[in-house]
Amino acid sequence: MRKPIIAANWKMHKTNKEAQLFIREFKPLIQENKEVDVVLCVPFTQLSTVAEELSGTSIALGAQNMYPREQGAFTGEISPEMLLELGVQYVILGHSERREIFGETDEFIREKIGKALEVGLIPILCVGESLEEKEQGLTQEKCRKQILKGLEGLDAQEVEKIVVAYEPIWAIGTGKNASPQDAEDTISYIRSTLIELFGEEIGQKVRIQYGGSVKPNNIKELMAKSNIDGALVGGASLEPVSFAQIVNYGE
Repeated sequence: MRKPIIAANWKMHKTNKEAQLFIREFKPLIQENKEVDVVLCVPFTQLSTVAEELSGTSIALGAQNMYPREQGAFTGEISPEMLLELGVQYVILGHSERREIFGETDEFIREKIGKALEVGLIPILCVGESLEEKEQGLTQEKCRKQILKGLEGLDAQEVEKIVVAYEPIWAIGTGKNASPQDAEDTISYIRSTLIELFGEEIGQKVRIQYGGSVKPNNIKELMAKSNIDGALVGGASLEPVSFAQIVNYGE
């Protein structure tokens, strides 16, 4: 049985003080919920503060990116070892904003995934199609390509540790979201691709999230689908009550 995983992606939001206030309000709202793995993926500048605030809780700390080197002349970048030292457990890789705005390629994302696994971080690999690709019926083809490239050369034991997030680009921050059935259909296809590549056992173990305008009023229906194992939440994760309602499936 796959344990659900719901992760916040704060993107470029919140100061340290705002993050601190968020967590102090958020923690008591979910403290009775032991059924879901909760992850807060925050900006680099907040990692130390958030790690301190999460101490003693079951809430995991995540980063939003990393550079696949231990150290070196990479101005402005952060290494996986730096993340580990701060208590980071998860790292978002391949988010469409990194691909679209910063030009990250499938090959570069694969390099990051390999390095994250090597040091013990859990990658959250994002895949998803643009509106144009959706309208052309290329959703499955796009997701398959990103899975094939992102996991190329990895063995089944490594893949088992990864979380996949299906995030249709057209639904991110737009207020639009894939219907629960559409999300289930695509995630079911992603799972079948993982089974094809790495075998039934591994394909059934990998947790696959949905992301894209997830809200308290649609999370319960999404989580009722058999292949959807959680959510990667953007805007609705910025407010503690809203995100707690999502973690608690709308309650």
